[in-house]
Amino acid sequence: MSMNVPWLKPALWGAVLGAVVTMIVGFSWLGWVLGSTADRVARERTDAAVVSAMTPGCVARFMAQPKAAQRLADLRQTDSWKQRELVESGGWATIGAETSPNSALAAACTEQLLKTKA
Repeated sequence: MSMNVPWLKPALWGAVLGAVVTMIVGFSWLGWVLGSTADRVARERTDAAVVSAMTPGCVARFMAQPKAAQRLADLRQTDSWKQRELVESGGWATIGAETSPNSALAAACTEQLLKTKA
């Protein structure tokens, strides 16, 4: 039994081409992403939200220390590349029970401290 259906080959090619075009349009213009990309984006947004929420507390802890005005002046006089390290070493950028400081929180805290008027 021979299957000589003239429309079968063009229909299969159309289905393959349609699937490829749908994937190209979906991933490039419609915002489709792979699961790993969605996980990475969710992690980045979560980290950013935590840093945003913890920054005021970091600033408050810095300003609550003895001689905060002098320490703020010292921070401002320090080279910009070393300012974050000062905040990290002071322990103000450590979140919860963590033992090491969060560098993103330290950077955000430093930025806010530099805007603070003592």
